[in-house]
Parts: sequence; structure tokens; C-alpha cells
Amino acid sequence: MKIRAIITGATGMVGEGVLQECLLHPDVESVLSISRRPCGMQHAKLKEILHQDFSNFSAIEQELSGYNAAFLCMGVSSVGMSEEKYRHLTYDLTMALARTLSKLNPDMTICYVSGMGTDSSEKGRVMWARVKGKTENDLLGLPFRSAYMFRPGFMKPTKGLRNTHAIYRVLDPLFPLANLLFPRALLTLKEVGLAMINSVGSGPEKRVLEIRDIAAMARKS
Repeated sequence: MKIRAIITGATGMVGEGVLQECLLHPDVESVLSISRRPCGMQHAKLKEILHQDFSNFSAIEQELSGYNAAFLCMGVSSVGMSEEKYRHLTYDLTMALARTLSKLNPDMTICYVSGMGTDSSEKGRVMWARVKGKTENDLLGLPFRSAYMFRPGFMKPTKGLRNTHAIYRVLDPLFPLANLLFPRALLTLKEVGLAMINSVGSGPEKRVLEIRDIAAMARKS
């Protein structure tokens, strides 16, 4: 299956890493990046749409048809943020795009980057985990061909990319030791990207993917 993917969050660390894997992968035919500012990459497979209002996609709706995958990598930290604001940026904006895509491309596979510790019950004490849990649950309820919720933890950044968070740059030299001590607790951004690509067409029955599941999906390449 040739993959035609939409990506959000390509100006962030995870989205940039996933985009890089898509551009390198022979099964990915084309990629549409939707973001508020340019991602900084140029490639024959890549098309960019700069769109400011992620709560309303009607202005670009005609550009979103014909895709069979969506890799939703956009996200913000909850540190110092009210639940109302975090919910708007995390839940409302994600669902606005997802609902539009489910209407235009019901045969699509979507992958959403959530996080280790996400609360599927939506009732826990940790604010970000509740919000992510609701986002996961409501995405799984949309009429897509399939949907996968990715729950990575620490991710080794892809060398040479520009949007690596400072803390990951500091911790990167410790990755080999950490991987030796905790071999099934860490991922690389390359693994996350490959797992998303491999989910399109014939992904697993399991819909919420923890670290071990993501690593297993990546190995199918």
C-alpha cells in the first residue's frame, strides 16, 4: 500500500522525527504537513499548508481529501497551564482536525501521540493524563478505518534534526546506559515513526500502544 499521510506537529520534536521517517520510507508516496509555521524541510514528497486556526479547517478542507493516514504529533506541555487552556490546545484542536478528516477520509488510519501514563478512565488526579485520556477515547470513537494511540516515554532524538528539546539533548549521551538498564522502557524517534508507517494497512488489533507495542511495530519494517 502506498501511503499518503497528513502530519501535524512537524515543527516540534516528535512530529519532525516522524516526518523525517516518512520522507525516507519507500512506502510513503506523499506527505502533507499542516502547521502554523514552516517546518524547515524541503522534499519532493512534501507539501506544506500553513494554517493558523486549528479549531476550524473549513478554509483548507478541500486540500485534505485523498489521504489514507494521519499522524497527529502536535502537543504542548501542561506545566504552568490551566486545565481549561490545556484541554483547548490538546483536546479541542486535535478533535477539530480529526472530525474533519473522518468525514473526508473514513478509510484513513490515524496515529495519535499521547504519552506514557495517560489516564483512560479520565478520572485520575493528574490533569494532563485525564485530558489525554479523553482525547484518546474520543479519537477511538470516530469512524476511521483504524486508530492507534501511541504512548511513548523517553525518546532518543534523531540526530541532526532541529527541534529536539533541550532536555533530550542533555540526556541523549545517557541513552545507551539507560537502554542497557531498561531495555524495554525507551524508544527512538525513528522507532515511533516506523511504527506509525507500519500501522497503515495492516496494523495490530490492539489500539492503545505502549512502549513495547510501539517497538514491536517498528520492527515490522
